[in-house]
Amino acid sequence: MWGGRVTSPSILRLFAAGGAHVDRRGRLCVPFTPGASHPGTMRETVGGGAFNAARAAAGRGALVSLLSARGGDAGGTRIADAIAHAGLHDLGATFLDRASPSYTSVLGEDGEQIVGLADMALYETAFDRLLRRKRVRDALREADAILADANLPASAMGRLVALAGDRPLHAMAISPAKALHWRPVLRHVACLFCNQAEAAALTGRAPGTPAPALADALSALGVRRAMVTAGGGPLTLLDAGQVTTLHPPPARAIDVTGAGDALTGAAVAALMRNRNLRDAAMEGLAAAALAVETVASAPDLAGAPYQDRLIETRRLNGT
Repeated sequence: MWGGRVTSPSILRLFAAGGAHVDRRGRLCVPFTPGASHPGTMRETVGGGAFNAARAAAGRGALVSLLSARGGDAGGTRIADAIAHAGLHDLGATFLDRASPSYTSVLGEDGEQIVGLADMALYETAFDRLLRRKRVRDALREADAILADANLPASAMGRLVALAGDRPLHAMAISPAKALHWRPVLRHVACLFCNQAEAAALTGRAPGTPAPALADALSALGVRRAMVTAGGGPLTLLDAGQVTTLHPPPARAIDVTGAGDALTGAAVAALMRNRNLRDAAMEGLAAAALAVETVASAPDLAGAPYQDRLIETRRLNGT
């Protein structure tokens, strides 16, 4: 049984933990000028690293449960509705006296992020408590793999590692500041998903350090597998000390928010099907390419457009 549903032995169960919050995205209509007011548009959805990745993994066939925390406000109701609409098993809790976490991102007219503001104090206290609950521990025991983002504080990371046992624990870095939550438990991570800035923060390297050098530095910290993104540039892979790169398919970026999450979810679903890291990464790149071309953070990963992107990604990388 999983979330009250009878499942086939072939169904792969993913336990995801981390951000599921109100996601506000503003986009400028003119070039950015520091210190100035700009005309633009603002839209509000439900997002968060773990939530977006969970939807992508579900889109690639995994049965996903999601652990997060929300407040007893309108935002919390919207978050709960979005989790249900996505077909995820909701393990989260509502803290009636708290405000729901939120993330506000401002994008330039080219779709690239200028600044992000994370108002997520609830996450700092909630996850330690939630991981003690019996139904959460039961869901962890039933899972084939675990995916967590760095919205969990370091104390909750340690508890999650202990509960994971021998199940693969995949890690999302989320931001340079929050990525450090993973530092004490990196040796327990099956695959780390991060961008160059987050890898630099984890390794103590200078901003702008080339991704292959960052991958080597992650390996020195005990990371066995990693995918290091570089925006629309090559994806750097670390696999048991070996560093390689993959080229993403061309995409016309409308909104880059959630692209890394889509890559993570699709890649984790592939790893759960015993794909090698290179093949899983190509499935992730195809998902990310679709994600940047839409204002939605959950592109359709079951239809022909996804398969077309995957074929193109394989062609570009000699497969």
